[in-house]
Amino acid sequence: MNELRTSTHIESPGNVPIKQDELRSQVWLIVSVMYPGGLPTQRRKETRYPYPKLMYITPVDSSNSPVGETFVVVGKTISEKGIGFHHERPLSYRRVIISVEGPNACWMGLLVDLTWCCCTKFGWYESGGPIQQIIPSPVADPQSRVI
Repeated sequence: MNELRTSTHIESPGNVPIKQDELRSQVWLIVSVMYPGGLPTQRRKETRYPYPKLMYITPVDSSNSPVGETFVVVGKTISEKGIGFHHERPLSYRRVIISVEGPNACWMGLLVDLTWCCCTKFGWYESGGPIQQIIPSPVADPQSRVI
């Protein structure tokens, strides 16, 4: 699957589970912003793509309602199933909405269960986990949402 898909926008109302094919399609939209000319070849079973962009993190509870302040982190990698990022301080929550810039500068919300974290030698942290579904971004202008 080394081919970019850039034409399909999938509408998904908030908090409605999205099918894996639809999720995959939405992640490809995000990847296409970083790699408009095509994708690099990799040897991993699940291809990960460098994603060195700033993203917003909004901690949420089990009903996906915000429970803390939104803050900025630095993207590390993204795949069809998960996402990783760098941050300055430890995180005390395990469920977040990661807001990323999609096509045409529109914001997309990725509901992520954080399943791993490690400290770097520079005192920063790396965290990430599987993307559960696409939901409206809490930082997006409602008039400019992709979803």
